[in-house]
Amino acid sequence: MTIQTIIEYPDPRLREHSQPVTRFDHRLKQTVTDLIETMHDAKSIGLCAPQIDVREQVLVMDLSDDQSTPEVFVNPKIIDRKGFGLIEERCVSVPGVSAIVMRAAQVRVQAQSATGETFECDLTGMHAMCLQHEMDHFDGKLVADRMNWFRRKRLQSRMKQAATA
Repeated sequence: MTIQTIIEYPDPRLREHSQPVTRFDHRLKQTVTDLIETMHDAKSIGLCAPQIDVREQVLVMDLSDDQSTPEVFVNPKIIDRKGFGLIEERCVSVPGVSAIVMRAAQVRVQAQSATGETFECDLTGMHAMCLQHEMDHFDGKLVADRMNWFRRKRLQSRMKQAATA
């Protein structure tokens, strides 16, 4: 088990696309373990492989109060969405920033486990929204991309100032 460094905005690696997992081997199990440990260490409710510089479609979530119930989704695909609403999101890759974004309140997802078994499940509320947020990372999308134009420009300006300070 190794706690990994979480890549932070504006690192260009966050914009790279991730590939589906094709090998369900020891390396994947290690990635899953590292993601869970890193997520818990960051006190986050979700984390995906691109955030630790692994270009594969793997995400973990743990919305339990005591971080005792991690969930693993490999190659997730949303097959149904219902009930859209606004939610305030934060991201460990964009620290200190929050954004109000539109997400589906209910999703049906098809995914694989870390051993390659296919499953489907229905997620609602925060579980559904967290899954959608993490899946955005597979396409190189960040919470900043879902901000309105004015807030996104203000964030970019703040980040440039911080980088030159």
